[in-house]
Amino acid sequence: MGKKTERISPNEEALLLGLEIIKQSPLFSRLYGKPEIRKKDRLGKASAIADAGGYIWLNKDITHSPEEWAFLYAHCKLHYAFGHFDADKVPYQERLEADGSYHRILNFDRALWNLACDIYVTRFLEEIKFGRNPGRTAADTAALGKDEMAIYRNLQQNGVPEDLYFGTGVKGYPDMEGLDKPLTYEKNYRYTTRPTEYFATALAYSVSAAVSTAGGHSFEEKQVKTRGKRAAEWFINHYPLLGGMAAGFKIIEDADLCHREEISIAAVSVTDMEIYVNPAARLDEEELRFVLAHEYLHAGLQHYDRCLGRDRYLWNVACDYVINGWLKEMQVGKMPLDGILYDEELAGLSAEEIYDRIVTDLRKYRKLQTLRGYGRGDVIGDHRVRPGYRNAMDLDEFCRSAMQQGLEYHLGSGRGLIPAGLVQEIRALAMPPIPWDVKLGQWFDVHFLPIEPKRTYARPSRRQGSTPDIPRPRYVAADIPEYSRTFGVVVDTSGSMNAEKIGYALGAIASYSAAKEVPYARVVFCDADAYDAGYISPEDIAGRVEVKGRGGTILQPGVDMLEHAKDFPKDAPILIITDGYVEPDLTVKRDHAYLLPRGGTLPFRARGEVFHFDK
Repeated sequence: MGKKTERISPNEEALLLGLEIIKQSPLFSRLYGKPEIRKKDRLGKASAIADAGGYIWLNKDITHSPEEWAFLYAHCKLHYAFGHFDADKVPYQERLEADGSYHRILNFDRALWNLACDIYVTRFLEEIKFGRNPGRTAADTAALGKDEMAIYRNLQQNGVPEDLYFGTGVKGYPDMEGLDKPLTYEKNYRYTTRPTEYFATALAYSVSAAVSTAGGHSFEEKQVKTRGKRAAEWFINHYPLLGGMAAGFKIIEDADLCHREEISIAAVSVTDMEIYVNPAARLDEEELRFVLAHEYLHAGLQHYDRCLGRDRYLWNVACDYVINGWLKEMQVGKMPLDGILYDEELAGLSAEEIYDRIVTDLRKYRKLQTLRGYGRGDVIGDHRVRPGYRNAMDLDEFCRSAMQQGLEYHLGSGRGLIPAGLVQEIRALAMPPIPWDVKLGQWFDVHFLPIEPKRTYARPSRRQGSTPDIPRPRYVAADIPEYSRTFGVVVDTSGSMNAEKIGYALGAIASYSAAKEVPYARVVFCDADAYDAGYISPEDIAGRVEVKGRGGTILQPGVDMLEHAKDFPKDAPILIITDGYVEPDLTVKRDHAYLLPRGGTLPFRARGEVFHFDK
């Protein structure tokens, strides 16, 4: 919450506008393939690459117009639509067995097959005049063959001309990743529907849209106002708290899309500002109100953005418990029988507190069902600015504004009860979170009060000479025992903690130690055994400490070593630096705190404070 969104480059803005062109296409918007925007160092000179897992990698550092990006993205989608990754589509050889039968062998030139598929796809896009081809035209390739297989055999027999290339980048960068393991579709395969089957459905839909447009009206306008859309209108007209969110999000009720995305009941994509409702769930209008309110709160309270490195599914589950408790208390709609996580014992807890409980019993909570289905969170997509939407308004700002204004209207009109926890979270959206280093500084303030200088007449002030008749004492530093103002540091040096994490955390501790006039800290490095480094000055902590260990992860010996050390003050606190992969029964008897990387969690409920550092 409250974080500043980075400004996107002109290249990425053109890319996102190209994706919008695809979304408006009745044909290509319904084809298989998800976009994943990456940097140049991940894709080289290729503009777009389709992988066998269904993701289309788009290079945001390449310069193209929106129309060219639409062409390239559609090009990759057609690789799935035409089955170019399928084992029963790719070229093969037949081997004669001893019994007279033929055995099919998947033995083919992957680069040559990729080129043949590129030629076929480029022809298709040029014939339907979609987008703008940024590369070579395929108009002069008719002699190579009518389909992919014919083109492949022709090139195999006659060779490939030096300048023949039709991919989505430059020669030497193929745009199909994963051809070494062509896809098969047995019953246990993770895809229940072939990507090629979506092409037939999308083609029929696009034909209907074209006929409707030719008839003088929009195909979308012909659609009957569904129960989902009526439920969304109810929020706009009767429930101010979520009316702004309802006005900004589009309701998508598409059984094919939900089947493809494995959405059992509903899900929300903040990026696309869309809520997907599965008509096959057969929810009545009251249940739909509950479900839509659930998804509006996920988006409005920025649950995707607040995950901060946690397990995304378990974080989704924790947020579900909180949201459903609020909706039941507010009596918004009717709670469906399936996909709803609700527990009265968790009432009043925040999502962060519930998450800390969940991670201690993964076997139980991994099996729960959200509105999307078993083992899948109903908050999908990523988070970025959408060019062209409300003058490129940040989605964070839209959700924040919609929730805050909705709260004011709701409270002003007296439309009903809002739980105190929900009011508190909405109010908090306007307040940036306290940075982790400030919280750590406050922890030091509690344990190390500023040293008050003392006055002594044994060393007169410099001003004494100007007024010899008036005694003037000098202020000097307080005389305190060398190791009385100190604290302990237990550093997890196991294999899961890399040197960068350890160095960054130690550097922060060193800076605060120096600022709070802590002369020495007692440092213990610990993996499976404890290594006592003794008392170390802040300067040595920051730059000259040799980290030992790198074995397993058991921190109790390090804690015990400090607590039982005769030269370590009994009231000195302990700061534990770890990534959270520690024993679940770690016991610390004195004042302590934990410093973890952002997203790290502990396998128990911490008694001391927990700070999460970012780099």
